[in-house]
Amino acid sequence: MKTNCRIGLVQMESIVGETEQNFQRIIHLAETAKTQDISILCFPECALDGYSPQDASELGNTLESIWISRLRECSQDLGITLLVGMVEHGADQLKPFISQVILSPDAELAVYRKVHLGRSELEYFTPGDNFPVFNAHGTTFAVGICWDWHFPEMAAIYSLKGAELLFAPHASPVIAGDRKEIWLRYLGARAYDNSVYLGACNLIGTNGRSKEYSGGSLVIGPKGDVLSESFFKEEAILATTLSAERINLLRRPDRISMRDTFFLADRRKELYHELIELDTKF
Repeated sequence: MKTNCRIGLVQMESIVGETEQNFQRIIHLAETAKTQDISILCFPECALDGYSPQDASELGNTLESIWISRLRECSQDLGITLLVGMVEHGADQLKPFISQVILSPDAELAVYRKVHLGRSELEYFTPGDNFPVFNAHGTTFAVGICWDWHFPEMAAIYSLKGAELLFAPHASPVIAGDRKEIWLRYLGARAYDNSVYLGACNLIGTNGRSKEYSGGSLVIGPKGDVLSESFFKEEAILATTLSAERINLLRRPDRISMRDTFFLADRRKELYHELIELDTKF
C-alpha cells in the first residue's frame, strides 16, 4: 500500500426495479463521501437495481448502459473510486451476473462477477469464473460478493495476488439473523489468515417486494481486529482510514516476529493437492 487509504462502506435501501431512484441515492452518497475525504466507496450487492433473484431477467443493464456511463462521470468528477453492485446482462449469457462494477477516475471500467452463487440464486444468475484484482489510490484491492466469503480459498487467492484490501458487499435479509454476530464468525478469519484489510456492507430496509434487509457495515484489520463498525438501522456511510504502515509491515520479506508473520508465505502448497481432489460425502 503506497499511502494510507480512506475507504467508505455504504448501507442503503435499494428498491427492485427503481433504477433511477437507486441511482440518485448512489450519487448523493458519493457526493457525501467526497466531503469525508473518502477515496474508495463500496456500495452493497445489487445496489443499483435492487436484489430479487426471481426478477433478475427483468432487472439490470449492460456495462455500456447510460447508468454506468453516468456513474463513471460521477467517479471522475469527484475523484473517488466507486464500487457499485448491479445486475449485469452480457451479450452471451441467457442469465445475468451479480456484479460489482469498479469505476475509478483514472482507469478503465472493470468488473467483478459473483463466483459462488447461493442455492436460491443458481436458477436465475450466471456465476463468474475469475478472481480479478484492482488498483486505485495506491491500494491493491479485490471484491467478493456476499456468499463468496464463505469460501476461504477465495481470500487466499486474492492475498497471494497482492490484494491488501478485500471488499464484501452483501444483500443479507433480516431473516438470516444478526448480521454483526454472523460476520464476526468468519470475516475476521478471512482477514487474519490472509493479512488483509476487509470491509463489509449490506443493504438496509425494504427491496419494495417481500424482503427486509438488516444493514450493517464493518471494517476488520489484518489481524482480525474490528477497526470500525456501524449497525444503526438507517442509511449511512462508514468511513475508515487504513494504515499503509500496518499492512506493509506484514508484507515485507524480512519478517522477524511471529506477530508480524504473513502466514501465506510459509504455505506447504506441494501438499495441498487434496484440497481440490476431495469432495464432500453428503
